[in-house]
Amino acid sequence: MELCWHGRGGQGVVTANEILAETAIREGKHVKAFPEFGPERMGAPIRAFTRISSDPIRVHSQVYAPDIVIVLDPTLVGKVKITAGLKKESVVLANYPGSAKELQDALDTDVRCYAVDATKISTEEIGRPMANTSMLGALVKISPIVSFNSLEDQMTSKFTGKLPDKIIVKNLSALKRAYKEVQ
Repeated sequence: MELCWHGRGGQGVVTANEILAETAIREGKHVKAFPEFGPERMGAPIRAFTRISSDPIRVHSQVYAPDIVIVLDPTLVGKVKITAGLKKESVVLANYPGSAKELQDALDTDVRCYAVDATKISTEEIGRPMANTSMLGALVKISPIVSFNSLEDQMTSKFTGKLPDKIIVKNLSALKRAYKEVQ
């Protein structure tokens, strides 16, 4: 499974990519996960890539033909090449306030699209427009890359001691809500 993440610096793209990779490793899978950015400033478009397999991964390049594209920032729709390299069976999951059909039209693509208003969810659940954990919840709903329970466990483990417990609980609430609301 090959994924390409799109977002902006400071939005948690790298953290979401790491959490997914760590969860897959916990489940015994092989993983390659890395960001692609240079000296960009906060707010500049960035990408990250994830490969997850039950077999060892020998490819070390960026992902050129993703199975899933995840977009954390809805302002990137129509501004960056989100659909580059998509295959007929690829899917796009975006933090997008409109419907999945509206997203598909905005991207001018025939691939299956999923939309979830992760910014709204994170603002309401966490108190900040930090969509990365919400997007992880939506991702595991649309594709069984890792189990939801493993993802919850990994997030709790990763943030324990780094964030106050109440913030961890809020992030887990955002994760669950996006899992339920993705369309």
